[in-house]
Amino acid sequence: MSRPFPSRHSSSDSFLRVNGKIRAREVRVVMGEKQLGVISLNEALSLARQHGVDLVEIAPNAVPPVCRLVEIGKFRYEKAKKEKDSKKHQHASMVKEVQLSPRIDPHDLGIKIQHAVGFLCEDMKVKVALKFRGREMAHQEFGFEVIKKFLEAIAPFGHPDFQPKLIGRGINVMISPLPRAKRAKNPYADENDSPPAAANNHSPAPSKPGKVPIANEPPADGFVNNPFDKLEVK
Repeated sequence: MSRPFPSRHSSSDSFLRVNGKIRAREVRVVMGEKQLGVISLNEALSLARQHGVDLVEIAPNAVPPVCRLVEIGKFRYEKAKKEKDSKKHQHASMVKEVQLSPRIDPHDLGIKIQHAVGFLCEDMKVKVALKFRGREMAHQEFGFEVIKKFLEAIAPFGHPDFQPKLIGRGINVMISPLPRAKRAKNPYADENDSPPAAANNHSPAPSKPGKVPIANEPPADGFVNNPFDKLEVK
């Protein structure tokens, strides 16, 4: 028995009404950019058969419901493409923050750059915030030098929206991702799939350790000098 209404946990595409599954008596029909007006469901189905397409309900809550004359496969493809494009815009509106310090270790700076590159390759913006602590404000040139190195490292993946500027006790800069056609490939994407170091060095894999004999280990029967060891039973 089919449900008259879709479940709240199900996607709307799985309950898309097409052709004979439409329940309304009258529908408003649209074909391309042209509106054909309100006609009966039977007339709309006959019109769909004449054009070799499907009757797809696109606005079930309207009165009467709005249906489109289109191939169902083409309709689902265009709908999925629009949803994918909307997700790209959502990623572009997301901002990830990376915090630095004037005395950051070179290794830590490389990790921060790696994170920023990953965010930019996922079409996210990156906000870089460098904070001065205590007497570090007396040597702001060190902070700007760190920001300069950071921007040079991520240049193939993103560009700053404005020049780094000092705000309060820190330096801030916003980085936007480059277009996909101009953006370099993420060099850290396949880092986790690299073979282990033992395979890279062509060293043999360590064998499974077996039982190492222990000096003066007693035999399994528990006697070191078994008096019945040489006894022959006839």
